[in-house]
Amino acid sequence: MNKSLSTLQTWVHESENIVFFGGAGVSTESGIPDFRSVDGLYNQKYAYPPEVILSHSFFVQNPGEFYRFYRDKILYPNAKPNAAHLKLAELEQAGKLKAVVTQNIDNLHQMAGSQNVLELHGSVYRNYCLQCGKKYEFQFMLESTGVPRCTCGGIVRPDVVLYEEGLDTDVLNRSIGYITQADLLMVGGTSLAVYPAAGLINYYRGKRLVLINKSSTSFDSQADLVIHDSIGKVLGQLTIE
Repeated sequence: MNKSLSTLQTWVHESENIVFFGGAGVSTESGIPDFRSVDGLYNQKYAYPPEVILSHSFFVQNPGEFYRFYRDKILYPNAKPNAAHLKLAELEQAGKLKAVVTQNIDNLHQMAGSQNVLELHGSVYRNYCLQCGKKYEFQFMLESTGVPRCTCGGIVRPDVVLYEEGLDTDVLNRSIGYITQADLLMVGGTSLAVYPAAGLINYYRGKRLVLINKSSTSFDSQADLVIHDSIGKVLGQLTIE
């Protein structure tokens, strides 16, 4: 075990109020591409850039094109939790981890067994009718064609935060509350380039800020420990006493 991992192991052992804040990199090891890597969605070619297709205005104006892209590139029914998801669930069950704050919408933390997951950008596993509010599950959206319709005739949309839309205030405030109280904040699998989510780190008041990411981030200089490696590899090596 190298020095950085040994330090993280010691901090995890000594901490009782851990919060994990994660991004797309947590799920790439489960086969879900992120948005900004070389192989990510932003570097693939479509009629429109992904950030345009995944915007509120595009959804309203071109729902058919939105849903074609959404089913093809956002839904991953065969994705399974990886070592990072599983270790975080284990830390929660041990009473050490108090919350997972995630930018991901794939439900993998819950599949791994995590109970207190704060989804900043919503979830593809929740869908609702814009007209009557009826709820629909993941499978409905996956098996639908064209613009998905409710039994009442309304459009069914995913409960995810699109570009041009604000974050859920309750989820944001709860996330801030957990981060403010944490004695160890682990941040992993995120470039910390998307705001307002990235700004949540600024609410941490402790002295054990850990950044785990394959590439450097603009917050590296502020961290107490930086590990440039796979989040699954790093967390997977931790032991819980």
